[in-house]
Parts: sequence; structure tokens; C-alpha cells
Amino acid sequence: MSGMGALCVPSQSSVRTPSRMKGVWFAALALLAGGCAEPEAAATAPAATLAQHLSDAAEARPTPAPAPVGLALEVDGGTGIPLKVKAGQTFFINQIDLRASITATKDEGVDGLRRAGDFAQIPWQGVRLVDAEPVANPDGTFTRRRFYRDAQWMEQPSVFTVQPVDARGRPTGRAISMHIGKDDRFKSNDDFFIRRLRAIQWGYNCRSGTDCTNTQSFSEEALVEVRNARTGATPFTLSADTRALQLSWSLRPSAPYTIPVEQVAQPTYAYGFSIDVKAVTPPRADGTYAPGTAVTFQLALRDGAGKRLHPEGSLPSYNEVTFGQNEPGFQYYRAFAFIDPSTTYYRRKHRERMLMTQIIGPAQRIQPIRSIVELAAFLGPDDVQTIATFERDGVYAQFQTFPPSNKLFGGAFFPETKGWDAAVSTSWTYQLPANAEPGTYLVTVKGRRTYMGEDIPASRTIEIQVGTRQHTEAKLTTGGCKTCHTEGGEFTQVLHGNDNRAACAACHAPLGFELEGPIVVRTHFLHSRSDRFDAPKQQCATCHLTQESTQRTSQAACLSCHKSYPESHVARFGPIESMYVGGARESFQQCTGACHKTHPGSGF
Repeated sequence: MSGMGALCVPSQSSVRTPSRMKGVWFAALALLAGGCAEPEAAATAPAATLAQHLSDAAEARPTPAPAPVGLALEVDGGTGIPLKVKAGQTFFINQIDLRASITATKDEGVDGLRRAGDFAQIPWQGVRLVDAEPVANPDGTFTRRRFYRDAQWMEQPSVFTVQPVDARGRPTGRAISMHIGKDDRFKSNDDFFIRRLRAIQWGYNCRSGTDCTNTQSFSEEALVEVRNARTGATPFTLSADTRALQLSWSLRPSAPYTIPVEQVAQPTYAYGFSIDVKAVTPPRADGTYAPGTAVTFQLALRDGAGKRLHPEGSLPSYNEVTFGQNEPGFQYYRAFAFIDPSTTYYRRKHRERMLMTQIIGPAQRIQPIRSIVELAAFLGPDDVQTIATFERDGVYAQFQTFPPSNKLFGGAFFPETKGWDAAVSTSWTYQLPANAEPGTYLVTVKGRRTYMGEDIPASRTIEIQVGTRQHTEAKLTTGGCKTCHTEGGEFTQVLHGNDNRAACAACHAPLGFELEGPIVVRTHFLHSRSDRFDAPKQQCATCHLTQESTQRTSQAACLSCHKSYPESHVARFGPIESMYVGGARESFQQCTGACHKTHPGSGF
């Protein structure tokens, strides 16, 4: 949830209009300059002539085409999920999700997918188990997740082709080919920044996180996730007679998938997604808030043309958004096990779609948060959870989900409370602590919208001044991200559409039911598993700016990257239980200061 990934394109009016107006003004200036050279002609020319010249100059400039919109394609079990799109819009392919799955009564890994299901005819040689992670269930049982990579179909470069067709399957336009490369390995001709191909086995109702001998309930699934088209994605426009997209995969060329398409001439909303955030509680006369103040904020979700996606002051219920028509397309968290579970790095984290807000500050004190947020806090009476305090964490942070977590998670665990039927307010209140340190505090809202084939994130961060007018800055201890995060992988495109890394730590805290939340854990885990990150993994200096920033060691810090540790550590600290943080709640405790002050090959 706390990771709790997309193209953000500015609206035409915000980008194109200034350029068009500049041309008009240049034309006007040219006419005025000509008038100075020929005063008599200028004196006798009627006023309408100048207006006509200005109009002609504007019309002479070609009207810019609307910016292409990224389409998200999905196929589940061989069936294409239907699309509604705006007629006449130019598109590019920005996301493809394929899923094949079967159920099983025996513990066979993912071997059943070799025999049955949508991926049975592709090469599975070389597949191997690489990671495992259990999930504790409320009834005391466990769900065991096992993650598989290195099958030939994952490692063999392949190509997707999208062919628009009419109702009879005849081509209605050119075919678009996209190189997806191979699992998390980057080549210059790959067309997507993110490419993840893997398989997962789920074991249900197991007696422990590693022992599923008592159950006969398993599922196996194979996944292809490619998203965030690289710069230069091929644009295309659908002809009026297009009724479907045929998606062909080079690994199964004789069996294309068919994705039905309905074109809508005048959709209710525009493409794009933006979030407005404002403080409703006025500051003091000097523009600052006093420590101890309760500050109320309000959000507004809008489409790319600025149209509000909900009534002012309220949002629809969870049931209306997740299971209703939800025409505006903004989303709430949906990664419940019975809807569409997500798993950091391995499964559909981009489809988690949490709408939430956070405050953290002051900026100069921002740092990773290691205090665990208990599940009881999510189910309690308070809409807002306190994530960090000055006394405990050296920084202050709170967050709230939409709907509030007591309705969101309470409605899932205790449906009799009708939490999923409750309307949701667009306002919330953060309580600044009485001992709030002066400085700049960051308030962020992040969310996701899926509308007319487009699936994109957005975030918005505003600043408030607490106790001082002096602006303060975060002191980040890592950097260099933009060396790799380019050409579709920019932070404005991936994850939450947020390029302000200072505004991450409050949402990314360890949760009692999701310990891998901290951004340091997520970052280590993703980059240690990704083969596109080609710097030596032990070279901390690639990302860390100082040696000191690598020296707060803990199980979570080490084992979010390392998959093993010496037998002496096993004897003293126990076996590794979590692929994310090593152990359980103790994983965030700092190791003794005498240990691990250096890292071989760190570059420091």
C-alpha cells in the first residue's frame, strides 16, 4: 500500500496556447513596424484591416494536434478486456498487462502452467524459484507466495504487435510493433522502461509461512507487465470503423488476442489527471501556522482540461468507485487479496491505486521512518494516522487514505460496518504537534485515474510554513536517480507521478501488515532484483551521496538487498524469514554500532 506506477501530459491549453499567442504578437509587431516605415498607409488603413491581419496570421499557423494519449491494454486468461476510447484521439501504447492462471490441488510450483492455460504453448525451460514471501491471514493461516523467473519465455527477447481491425477482423490501419526485450534487461531498442515477466504460485490456508502440506488449494499464474513507453513511442489514430485491437505476441504468433474497442464521440471528461490541494485553515498574518494548530486541507480531482471529477466537497463511496460505474475513473485502493492483490516488484503494484495524503516536516528533518504503524491504528476511530513523532523519529508525519482507513480496511474486514457504503469527504485535518520544529512542511496527495483506456498516476505537493517564514529544504542522502530514470522512466511518469523525493517518507513507513513499506527497503529490493540496473550491486556510492548514509545498519537495511547472511548470523539472529526485511518487527532495530560500518566494494 505504501508503495501504495504512466504518462503525465500537460494539457493543450497549458503548452500550446502561449506559443500560438506569441506568433500573433509577432505578427502584430511586424505590422506596427511596417506602419512606422509607411506612415501614410498606416494612417489611412481601417482598423478592421489590422484585426483581419491578426486573424489571418493566427489561422495561418497550423492548429496543433492534441497530445497523444497512452493506452493501457489488458488480457486475462486469453480474453481481452474491452476498451472505450475517444473517437479521433491520437494514442500510443503505454502499458500491457497479460495474465494466465490456473488452480491446482497439489504443490507443484508453476508446472501446471506448462500443461494448461494461456501460456502453455510458450517455452518454460529454465524456470526457477527465486524468492518467497508469506502473508499472515486474520484466521491464523498463511498464504505462501513463491516467485519464479528465468523461464525461456521471460529471457527471450520478444515483440508485441497491435493491429487495429474492423468488425470482420480486417485491418483498418497500420500495425504497431513494440520490442519488450526480456525480463528487466535493458537494450537501446526496447520500447518500454519497465518490463517484468514472471510466474507466481500461491498456496492458501497453509499452517505456516513455509509449510503448505496441509492444503490442497493452490493457484499458479504467469504475468507480463510492460509499461511506461520510452520516448518516441509510435502514435496512431483509430479509423471510424475500428472495432478491436488485435494484440499479437511473437512467442505465440498464431494466436493473437482480441481487445474489443468502442469509440465515443463526445466523452464526458477529458483525458489526463491532476490534483488540487489547498489549506482551508488560514495561516497567521505572517503567513505561517503556529505549532499546535489543527490545519484542515481540501483536495479536488480534475481531468486534463481542469474539469472536476466529483461534486465539490465529497467523493463517492468505496463501493461506487470500485464496483460501480465510476465514469470519472479516479481510483481507490484495490489490492485486497479478493480483488487484485499486489506484491512489491513481482505483481501489479501499479494497479494498487491508493488515493491518500501525507504531511511530513520540517523539511530539514525529513528521513526514513522506521516505527511500525499498527493495523489497530488503521481500524481505530481516527481518520488520520500519526506515522512519526519528533520524540520517537526525529520528524513529524501523518497520513490519511481515501476513504479513511477505518472505512477502507474496516469495510473489508468487517462488512457489517458498511464502511464501503460511506460517502467520503474531500477535507481532512492534520494536527501540528505543540513542539513542531519551525520550517517548511510538505503536504502531498497522490492517486491514480483509469479513464477511456488511459491509466495514469498524479500527485501534488504543497508547502506550509510552521513557526517561521524561512523556507527550509530537505537534505537528501541519495541521488543520481536521473542517470537511469529517463526516456519514459522519469519520476513524473512512473510510480506516483511524483518527482519530489522528499515527499515520500510518510507514506512509505513500515505497516504492521506490510513491513516492506519504507522507501529504503523498496529501493534496495527493486534495484537488487532488477537486471536493468547494471552498476555493481555492492557499490553503494552509485546512489548514496555519503558514507555516513550507509551506516545505520539493520536487518531491513541489509536483507532488503542481500538474500543470505553468514551461519553465525543465523545462529545469533535467526533465519531469514522475509525476502523484504529479513525478519519481522525486529528488522528495523539498529545493529550495534560496531558492525557493518563499511561495505566491501561500496565506492567510499
